[in-house]
Amino acid sequence: MIELINLTKDYGTVLAVNNLNLRVATGEIYGFIGPNGAGKTTTIRMMGGIIEPTSGKVIISGIDMKEDPLRAKKIIGFVPDRPFLYEKLTGMEFLKFIADIYEVETNIITPRAQELLEKFALTDWAHEIIEAYSHGMKQRLIIAAALMHDPRVLVIDEPMVGLDPAAVRMVKDMLKNLSRQNVTIFVSTHTLSIAEDLCDRIGVIHKGALLAQGSIAELNLAARTGNAGLEEVFLTLIREA
Repeated sequence: MIELINLTKDYGTVLAVNNLNLRVATGEIYGFIGPNGAGKTTTIRMMGGIIEPTSGKVIISGIDMKEDPLRAKKIIGFVPDRPFLYEKLTGMEFLKFIADIYEVETNIITPRAQELLEKFALTDWAHEIIEAYSHGMKQRLIIAAALMHDPRVLVIDEPMVGLDPAAVRMVKDMLKNLSRQNVTIFVSTHTLSIAEDLCDRIGVIHKGALLAQGSIAELNLAARTGNAGLEEVFLTLIREA
């Protein structure tokens, strides 16, 4: 469902992503981890069609992002690390606005928005302006917005930032449920315990290059760490890179 082929982003002074190759299957939850400045957000922005790669390709469900960006973007739900919200809109108005962008059928917009507001515990705030929301509420709203058009691929950069433990559990359960419905999920996070609990496979990126990818067992083999947890595996891979 997701294929990155020789993906490279060179800013001239910084090689942010260096010849990245990976594939993510339908319904898989793929975690993307690395230290600050490793190239995670740059990769995700190229996947979402926000910035163009210097070279290489992003293929979403067989669609080349460069050749047909609108068709590729229509099947992606995108949650950036620093989402922008129109804070003078209410939560309901914002979800309807996003639905209009994705050309969701008019008759299903309101019930879909109501369903998502309830799922993310925002029903009581549906008609309050967004600037009155807490940080965690805004984060839940932006994830709800990414689901308004029923995407087949969900790309999320740091989904748990600012969420309390109950909201973290809610989002994790929601992502696992979407995976069971064959939605493909690509998630970048600094919270290794969440990646370990949530993801089917994990890729470790450092200095723009993919060091290793696979299940926890496969990453342990790559790092020669026996049966260690993800934190030890991650630190070993980064240290030896």
